[in-house]
Amino acid sequence: MQLKQDSSKMEKITILNERKNPLFNRIEIESILEAEIMPKMQEAEEIISKKLSSNIESVKIKKISGKFGSKEFIITANIYNSKEDKEKTEAKSKKEKAAKAEEKKE
Repeated sequence: MQLKQDSSKMEKITILNERKNPLFNRIEIESILEAEIMPKMQEAEEIISKKLSSNIESVKIKKISGKFGSKEFIITANIYNSKEDKEKTEAKSKKEKAAKAEEKKE
């Protein structure tokens, strides 16, 4: 049985810290999300982008942490000015590197 999370339950988000970083053209934020279960990275990106009225492709979730038994999760994220700024700055995962290598082979 797979648990589905209702997005209406996850809308209670509070921004704790917001810092502009002009060197990397981004805003670094820390926020608290109140939810029944821990959100997935993709869900957290959607919530942050809605809260800050930004494009979902320019959001990078760095960390989601919570304590056992708690319904509050701390989300650390970077919001870039554009998708290109995000791609230039953020490190690529092994999956992304492998996918790019396969594209070059073809």
